[in-house]
Amino acid sequence: MLFQSLDEKENCAAIFLDGKLFYDKLPDDLTRTWNYSPSLKNRNIEYASLLCEGKTLDEVCPEDLKDEWRKINIMLRSMYRAFVEAKISLDDNCFYDMVPERFLLEYCDIKDKITRHAFKSYQKPKNYDFLLDLTKLVTKIKHQPLHVDLDSLKNRMAEYKVRQFYKKMNGAKPFIKYNIYGTKTGRLTTNKTSFPILTLDKTYRSILKPKNDWFFELDYNAAELRTLLALSDCEQPLEDLHAWNQKILGGDLSRDEVKKSIFGWLYNPYAKNEEFENTYNRKAIKEKYWDGTHINTLFNRRIASDEYHALNYIIQSTFNDLLLRQAIKIDNILEGRKTNIAFMIHDSIILDIAEEDTDLLNDLYHEFADTELGTFRTSAKAGKNFGDLKELWIKY
Repeated sequence: MLFQSLDEKENCAAIFLDGKLFYDKLPDDLTRTWNYSPSLKNRNIEYASLLCEGKTLDEVCPEDLKDEWRKINIMLRSMYRAFVEAKISLDDNCFYDMVPERFLLEYCDIKDKITRHAFKSYQKPKNYDFLLDLTKLVTKIKHQPLHVDLDSLKNRMAEYKVRQFYKKMNGAKPFIKYNIYGTKTGRLTTNKTSFPILTLDKTYRSILKPKNDWFFELDYNAAELRTLLALSDCEQPLEDLHAWNQKILGGDLSRDEVKKSIFGWLYNPYAKNEEFENTYNRKAIKEKYWDGTHINTLFNRRIASDEYHALNYIIQSTFNDLLLRQAIKIDNILEGRKTNIAFMIHDSIILDIAEEDTDLLNDLYHEFADTELGTFRTSAKAGKNFGDLKELWIKY
């Protein structure tokens, strides 16, 4: 049965169904809607927004509904502006409590029509289940406020850049809002209103402190190179991969020189290096996963690509999906625990650890290292703030 949620927050359970509004106690036979809400997390429901793979309601709206949809959106934006001017936070209030019921009925009715059109017009993607699990994870993170301590910068306020950063952060909301459709390859981006976790300068990371007791970071060694090795059906070396590559080149170059050399070769399809090609089989991988117009990854992501970008997309997309699948796995392990995934950044995930859950650290480390592409060498760091994480030694 098709319906619409009136708010995406878990404690704001209300829906529109068959022209009526239902609050708190929701019907049991709900089956289809536009997008996910935490209040629906234990229900078997299909989401049209995942079928559309990132397209907005504006983009999906059929021509015969565009005028009606545009008018209702003008009203909606006007309400949002009023909330801002009145300093009313929708993070702390249910949307449906703040607007007239007549508007909710009109808005949801047309949203229902667009959703119905989407289900008729779009096929379920092969990676639908993964997209749903990822949506659940980033939605959970979205509603977890960060502990942002700007006082840690006060001894640096003589610096102009620090003052500018302080001013910017002083007005920022402490919530991370990931966009799972922000890039071709599936790498996460953040929305404009998000805390800028993906672009936060390392010199300011100390402002982030755990809500529980300490941060625990899990990070892969040479992740994209290891992905390439796995796609070549090679066993993963447990040692540092750049040191391993030194041996391939005869040991004459330093680690940094080898690292620079291999990345220069990897991301330039015209670069030649026989030793690297014999080990990583770059050409064979491109031929396997690129069909001439699209790449089709191991994790069922299909991306339009020319030949020049094909290998880059294959590696980056495969690894991005691998990392996010690992994050989902870790999140499932943490179900019911106080510890949670605070955020994901680049090649790592950062957990907010509660002291009562320290018995899990070893298991979390090994679960993260044990990937669908083999065992990836992993580093673990911990600390009382994100800018001061110290290496931990955990046995492989």
